[in-house]
Amino acid sequence: MSANSSDRMEEKPARLTVLIDAEKKRAFDELCASQDITASQVVRQLIRDYMAKHGIDLHEPDPGKTQ
Repeated sequence: MSANSSDRMEEKPARLTVLIDAEKKRAFDELCASQDITASQVVRQLIRDYMAKHGIDLHEPDPGKTQ
């Protein structure tokens, strides 16, 4: 596989499925909406923060974040 092919594969988003209690999901969605941010944006930030805390920094921008 060429370097260009692997670069394109890395750019493609991956899906993460998380099971959560329905009441917590509703409350989380409402909190996110009240702060005008999506649940996906919050989860991506949590993942980046967790990785940074453990010394992993991939310097990847949040594709869902508006400037």
